[in-house]
Amino acid sequence: MKLQFDKNLEYQHQAIASIVDLFRGQTPMQTNFTVAPYNGQIGLYDSTNGIGNRLELDEEEILKNLQEVQLRNGLPQTKNLKAGNYDFDVEMETGTGKTYVYLRTILELHKNYGFSKFIIVVPSIAIKEGVYKSLQITKDHFNDLFDNTIYNYFVYDSSKLEQVRSFAVSDNIEIMVINIDAFRRSFTDTTKENKANIIHRPNDRLNGMKPIELIQETRPFVIIDEPQSVDTTPKSKEAIKSLNPLCTLRYSATHVQKHNLVYKLDAVDSYNLELVKQIEVAGFETKDHHNNAYLKLLSVNNKKSPITAKIELDVKDNKGVVKRKPVVVRQGDDLYDKSKGRDVYEGYIVNEIYCEEGNEYVDFTSKADILRIGKPIGDVDDLAIKEQQIRKTIEEHLNKELVLNKQGIKVLSLFFIDRVANYRYYDEDGNPQKGIYAELFEKHYTDLIKKPKYNTLFKDIDLDTAAEEVHNGYFSADRKGVLNDTSGKTLADEDAYNLIMKDKERLLSFDTKLRFIFSHSALREGWDNPNVFQICTLNETKSEVKKRQEIGRGLRLAVNQDGERQHGFSINTLTVMANESYEDFAEALQKEYETETGIRFGIVESHLFANIPVKQEDGSVKYLGQQASEAIFKGFLDNGYIDKAGKVQDKLKVAIKDNSLVVPVEYESVKSTCQKSLWWSQYQE
Repeated sequence: MKLQFDKNLEYQHQAIASIVDLFRGQTPMQTNFTVAPYNGQIGLYDSTNGIGNRLELDEEEILKNLQEVQLRNGLPQTKNLKAGNYDFDVEMETGTGKTYVYLRTILELHKNYGFSKFIIVVPSIAIKEGVYKSLQITKDHFNDLFDNTIYNYFVYDSSKLEQVRSFAVSDNIEIMVINIDAFRRSFTDTTKENKANIIHRPNDRLNGMKPIELIQETRPFVIIDEPQSVDTTPKSKEAIKSLNPLCTLRYSATHVQKHNLVYKLDAVDSYNLELVKQIEVAGFETKDHHNNAYLKLLSVNNKKSPITAKIELDVKDNKGVVKRKPVVVRQGDDLYDKSKGRDVYEGYIVNEIYCEEGNEYVDFTSKADILRIGKPIGDVDDLAIKEQQIRKTIEEHLNKELVLNKQGIKVLSLFFIDRVANYRYYDEDGNPQKGIYAELFEKHYTDLIKKPKYNTLFKDIDLDTAAEEVHNGYFSADRKGVLNDTSGKTLADEDAYNLIMKDKERLLSFDTKLRFIFSHSALREGWDNPNVFQICTLNETKSEVKKRQEIGRGLRLAVNQDGERQHGFSINTLTVMANESYEDFAEALQKEYETETGIRFGIVESHLFANIPVKQEDGSVKYLGQQASEAIFKGFLDNGYIDKAGKVQDKLKVAIKDNSLVVPVEYESVKSTCQKSLWWSQYQE
């Protein structure tokens, strides 16, 4: 299979143009500098000229371009721009092709202005492999688009410093992919230089130069993939600064620290345009389980007086609804009070909080129960719920195969698990053994595929042994081959990722039997597959993995066996088997979107109407502008449609529903367009 790319997606064109147009007025030029000979083991290079990017525009010219781009895209206007501090944000929802966008942007910047040196900074091995894979699979596509323009790319390797020199002296487009950890450690103290990353150390093969100095001379465009994981600490900011960037472009669905936003395609836009899968949630929560006293010891703390413990209880809120939440207790606290007066907790008065590591517990004055970490009291059978989740995932998977297999679309399912040993463990002789999740999977898979409705999926297949071939787990293995719970950031993860990151096309092929993937935290960021249609969360706690990270692994639109992207929600529906109720999952997901992306459901912002196009008398088109947008906003406030904070009132919802919206008379001609911009205002905040 070879993945196909659509060169004509309008939203991607807009994102690319939003960066390219920042430099309108720039003429193609470069800067030259001298590079010392390279004393490598293979050969000796003479001194030569290095080639770097050069910018002739000043900050006022770039600011003017920036404001025009922001107006066009309906974004708040940047008021001023500091010379040499050119930082721009591109916000694109997971699954909409941001990697493709910034790779194509590189080639457009070269085509229009001659810029040739680019560094892509990533936070983890997973994303590094993903970017490198994208560079490989888009090569033919970009060759066709850009008339075989020569461009070189490589992943930075401290043992191959000749690549850094080639990056500096080449007159072609050069793209370096580097992990932030490869250049985060720098020491000005010469006595500690041996602790710095090699990129910051003087190198004999570079005639005593530091590799970072060659990079600095090129004035590269620095592209940061997932900046919320790259440059949010003082050390990482200093590391980015050490590259001496001409300009820094940040691409993410979640910008924690805001810069100059030039393009925004958020979750609401992506869903509305059907650029990602729609999501359906199957919630798993035992009904009426609040009728018994539930207690779970989460942690103890003796670092300061008094000693405290964090216990999860079923607490009644002001509306009388019972929800599970953590509370902090100390000796003498009554859990009846902590639960807001729930009778099931009568008599649970904290006696002793014991803090010895490994033996932590809490006991009570008039109850025999001893509460220990990992051993909740009054809980439902957690494993039974997880077994239901596994079976439901398999069933949803098989149902989708019945529909999608005949369309040439392979269905994949992804399980997030709490501990690797629950999927696979090793005996004393180092032999792999199936964990409880693997056993449950095979049990229910074998049972379900024998149903007559699935006969067409399993012709000429031994139904009693088929289960073993369709699932596998991707984790990191240590030197003994034992699988570990890893973060997805260490070098130990590299081998594990080869199966996922480098063989995406093979995984999408019907020829590969693997269909169900089990993973720990390693796949939460930087990995996705367009044909993931089910995600099942088997985590021990509901807050371990953020909802957006989980669903992001399966948001991309599916592809068929020819590598062609498939459109429409009739195909593209992601089913999440959540370890909580639908209501709790949906509420948590909406809060994450509001907190992390700035999407404010039910809020009208003063710049909302600024990019409405208005046809002029001479036939040209201009944007309505910020001043007019603020006037409409004030009109809404005066009419009681919104409050001072922009929060939508019921009166606006009625006006939209009845088509009776009132705008200031001078903007009557754009009223219908204003109303279209307000479709989401019917959602509650």
